[in-house]
Parts: sequence; structure tokens; C-alpha cells
Amino acid sequence: MTTTQGTRAVHEPADAPTAVIEELWERLIHVEQRVRTAVALRRAADPQPDDPYRGQYLTPEAAARIMESRDAFSPVPTYGSEPFPQSPPGSRIRRLAENFGLAPLDFDLLLVAMAPDIDNRFERLYGYLNDDLTRRRPTIGLALDLCGLPAAGSGRFRFSPSAPLVAGGLLEVLEADRPLLSRVLRVPDRITAYLLGDDEIDGRLRGLVRTVTSEEGPDTAPEVLRIAAAVGTGSGLVHLLDRGGDPGKLAVEALLAAGRRPLVVDIAALAALPEPAEAVRTLAAEARLSGGGVVLGPLEALAPERPERARLLSGVCAAVGGAPLVAYGKKNWDPLWTAESPVPVPVLSPGPGGVARQWRRALAEVGASVGLPAGSASADEELVGATASYRLDSEQVRKAAVVASRLAVLEDRPVDAQDLRTAVRAQNGAGLERLARRIEPAVGWDDLVLPAATRHELSELALRARHREQVLGQWRMRPGGGRGRGIIALFAGESGTGKTMSAEVVASELGMELYVVDLSTVVDKYIGETEKNLERIFAEASDVNGILLFDEADAIFGKRSQVKDAHDRHANVESAYLLQRMESFDGIAVLTTNLRGNLDEAFTRRLDVIAEFPMPDAVQRLALWDRCLGTAVPREAGLDLEFCAGRFELAGGSIRACAVTAAYLAAESGKPLGMEQIVSAVLQEYRKLGRLVRESEFGPWLERARGGGAG
Repeated sequence: MTTTQGTRAVHEPADAPTAVIEELWERLIHVEQRVRTAVALRRAADPQPDDPYRGQYLTPEAAARIMESRDAFSPVPTYGSEPFPQSPPGSRIRRLAENFGLAPLDFDLLLVAMAPDIDNRFERLYGYLNDDLTRRRPTIGLALDLCGLPAAGSGRFRFSPSAPLVAGGLLEVLEADRPLLSRVLRVPDRITAYLLGDDEIDGRLRGLVRTVTSEEGPDTAPEVLRIAAAVGTGSGLVHLLDRGGDPGKLAVEALLAAGRRPLVVDIAALAALPEPAEAVRTLAAEARLSGGGVVLGPLEALAPERPERARLLSGVCAAVGGAPLVAYGKKNWDPLWTAESPVPVPVLSPGPGGVARQWRRALAEVGASVGLPAGSASADEELVGATASYRLDSEQVRKAAVVASRLAVLEDRPVDAQDLRTAVRAQNGAGLERLARRIEPAVGWDDLVLPAATRHELSELALRARHREQVLGQWRMRPGGGRGRGIIALFAGESGTGKTMSAEVVASELGMELYVVDLSTVVDKYIGETEKNLERIFAEASDVNGILLFDEADAIFGKRSQVKDAHDRHANVESAYLLQRMESFDGIAVLTTNLRGNLDEAFTRRLDVIAEFPMPDAVQRLALWDRCLGTAVPREAGLDLEFCAGRFELAGGSIRACAVTAAYLAAESGKPLGMEQIVSAVLQEYRKLGRLVRESEFGPWLERARGGGAG
């Protein structure tokens, strides 16, 4: 065997602290001495020590020797007869023993199992001592022999599933089908790497857990210090109840302030594993190994109300043990999930000022990394104001800042408000798209032709959406009763007066997407299913920066009626559910109806904005004709839009339909658009609407349109 010093030079990592390696090798020297003794005793008792086929057969003489002696060879000195070196306070060996509750004997057994991973000489020696050169790791029996412990003594229980070495994930007992003493021991690579000075996270947790460090030092905000103090009490289990804040970031900052290494778990990836128990054990070992803490959330992504997911959550909490665990989510903690209840801490919204700081910090950090010139990603007041209506956590802000900065780099310009809005929309999950039709706004205020009063109500809706965090969050203008921070508006008016288009304009003003609820996917004939469908929509919409549009809302928001049979009772239950759910809604919703009188009065009280959409007058109809025809369609010189606006009392939607029909007729004729095509299109629209065609309305154009065959 080569000298220990020579072997150490080969195996020592270049970046590992010398003191760490020295201490570990001092321990291994004692293991090596015991192995030397065991090899010498074996050879002394072996009549054919140089037999190349030993281990492949058993002679009668060898069997007789086994029967005559309790042990195949004389044991090495008993445990405790030789003093092992003491680890200094703060060393990795001392920390490992303290974090996992190891006795000195446990650590010596761990070193015996770890030796082949540090020095490959032990592989061949263990193969010799196992009497099988293919078994190059120690067995339980060999480990006990090397520590001078009897096979029938208490030492064997150090390898039971509940023992610190096995339960803590420091030692794996393989080949469970073999007798106990013949089972092979293996130390995970992460444990060996840790004792050699490596702090890289366990490779088995890649894609499941990420670590977070702080170059600026821990945050010292009061709420961070309060959570850090809670982490240091009792079991360290803390639950952050999301009330519009950023609990994920707060959990990380609190662990950093408590001197812990945050291990942020991708809870969806954990739940998707076919066998998550092994990953949970690895996570627990990593947390205790590095003196870290686990961040778990949002809990609603785990769906802990399902029994199997509740067991998984309970398993995580139990496995982590003494390491701190900070869970967060919007749901209250169920005491049945874990044996010990957590310290509950509500997390409120940081307010406009806090959100602005997040954007400024994220843009400043990301700008340089994507190649933006210095200062071109600075978030001025106008830029931050463009994001005032959004509700994002710190991770979503960071991702949006990356996307916005990359969009600016593509065009070699500073980040603007449109970049931020596009980036924020990219953070919207696809869950709501499975329940509603997504519309990316393509119209603005200039496309609307509405009375001043209606435009004022639309402006107020946008204003409320921008400042709701300040008014409803910081100023608490909607306290008590479990009320949410949602904004509910009603657009009432006849069909075609611009209700849906106005919702799209408001969404464009706020930089959001519009999600139109398809009532055919909501209403269900089976009792209770409609409420379930609506609950899924409301839950998804709360986490999306978009506007929820219930078109023809009176179909589900109708008046409650006197109960005469089970159908009436069920209809009233739906209305009662909607009344309660709108109170707790945190998003932005627009209801449209052609018949405002059909809505229940209780809904009206819960509305923040009511916008009336009357039929357009002659002036507005003229503007609508002009805008619907646009500038690309060639027009005849004699096209009289004032005649159309004054004679044909149509809503904006009908005017748009007439303009499209007339454009098709003009394209077929190959001539510029004229009055004949317009009047023909109006005639078609009248027939669709079931209206009478009066000569007093159409004047001389009626016969010309009919005579031309265009109608």
C-alpha cells in the first residue's frame, strides 16, 4: 500500500480547504490501520492465502475451520481501545455529527463505508476481506468487524431504517434480499463531497431544488426579521399566508437573515415525480447537511386537499426534521397536514412603492446581463407607472424584466412601457385559456365612438385597476368580510353598441389580455357543476394579469326567483354562490348585458363601475361609418356617409357588418366603393335584424340598389 500522504495528494480537490482534507484523512488513517490488521489476521489464519480461485469454492477443510470458530478470523481490536482524533468545533465532521445526531461510533461506521470513495485501495482490500473480489464495498458484517464490534451486539442496530445513519440519508444499505450481515453499505456521493469541502447541491435534486444566495447581505426589513425569528423557534415550521404580497421572496430573505441556506423547492416538479419519497429524503439530507432551510410553495400548486398530496406534504415536513421549513400559499394551513402546526404569518401587499422598487432592482440587474447599455434599462416613474395595475411576485418581475430587456436589445433601444407589458403578458399561465377565449387587445381609445359619460366610466374602470393596491391594500378601504381586491364592472346596452370592444380597449389601456368566458363551457345541467366551472375560472383569473369578460352575463347573473320546485332552488343557489364569489374575487371582471333589468339587484350593489351604452346618434353614426370603412378601401367621390348616418339607425356592430359586406361587393365589382354597395349591405343587415325596409329611409338609393342586383 502506498503512503497515506501520497494518496492524499492524488485525491484532494484543488478548491477544497486544506484543513478539511487533513481532518478527514486523519480519520481515514485509523480506518486504514484497522483494515491492515484485519488483512494480516486473515492471511495468518488462511492456509492458502495466495489461491487465485479463493471465494469461488469452499473446501471441506475451510468449512471445518468455520465450524470450529465463531469468526472466520480473529477480530481487530475492540471499539474504544484506540483513541480516535477529536474534531475541532465548527469543522465539517463536527457539524455533520451535530446536524444528524451521530454518535462517535456512527461516524466511524460511516468512514468505513466511505473509504472506497476516497481511496480506491480500499476497494480491493474490502473485496479480499469479503472473500469475494466482486464485492468491493464493505458489508454490515465487515464494518462491524473493522470497528471491533460483535455481529450479535447492539452495533448491528446502527443500520436499521430508523437509525441516524440510514434515516438521515447518510448511508444506504443495499441488497435487501441478502442476510443482514452480507448487505453492502454505500455512502451517497453528496455526503462524501461535503466532507471533502464541496458545497454544491446534491445532483439528484437538479431541476427540483434551487439555492439562493445574496451578494448584498440579508434584508433587515421588520417583516423579514420577524419571520427569521419564527424560523429559529421550535421546529422551525412557518406558514406565510399570502394576502397580496410576495411570500416566496420573503421566505428566502428570512432564511438568509437567519443564517440559513435557502433551498427553494419546485413544488409542481416534486408532485409530478412517480416516487417522490426518495427525493424528499434527499432534500431533507441536503437541508441538514448544509444547515439550510426549505422554502415550499405555493401550497395550492400541490393541492394538499387531495389525500395523496397531503401525505406528501406531511412527509416533507417530517423528513426535514430539525431544519427550518417555510411554506407559503393562499390557503390556510390544515392542522391535519402535519403533526406540529406552523407559526402563521400573513404577508400583505408591499404597496406601489414596494412594487416600484422591485421593478427598478430587476431591470437594473438584468440590463447588463443581456447586453443593454448602462442606464438604458433604468426604470423611471413613467416606466414603473405602466406596470401599476399588475400583480406579480418577485420571480415573475425578474422574468418579465429579462423578457423586456431582451426585446429592447433586439431593436437596440432602451426598455419602454410596451416591452414591459408584453413581458408581463408572457407570464400569464395557460390555465385560464382552457376555460375562456383569450384576446390580445388590438384597439385603443381612438377606435371608440361613445358618449362622453360612457367614456368617463371606462376611464374610471382603468383608474380603479391602476390604484387598487394603494386604495384597497394600503388604505384598507374594503376591510372585513373576506372581501377581495377585485374590480367588477357592468356594461349595459343593446347589442352592437360597443360593450365587448370597450372591454378590449380598457384591457389595452392597462396592458392586459382579455379573456372571454364561453358560457357553453360553464353552464351545466347537472346540479353543482356550473358552480365548479365558475370556481375554476375565478381561481385561474385571480392569478392572471388580465380582464375576465362575461358576455351576456344575465344568463348566469340573473334574478333570484320564488322557489316553486327543485329547479328554482338550484338556480337560486347558483346566484347565491356568484354573489359570494364576487366579494372575494381578486381580479378584474366585466359583465355585459343587453337587459340590465334582468340582473339581480344584489349584483348591482357589488359592482364598482356601471357603464351605459346607448344607441349612437347621427353624429356618432357618421364617425362609425367613417372608421369602419377605414382608409384602405377606395371610395367613390359621391359616397354620401352623412346620408347613411342620418337615415339608417344602426348600432356600431351593425355598421361594422355593413361596412364589411359593402367592401366585399366593391371587391367583386372591381370599382371603388359607392352608395349602391353601401345600401345593398344595409338591406342585407335589415333582413338579418328583421326590420322593415321603408322607402322613406332609403330614398332614391333603394331602387338603384335593387336594380343593380347587389341586394
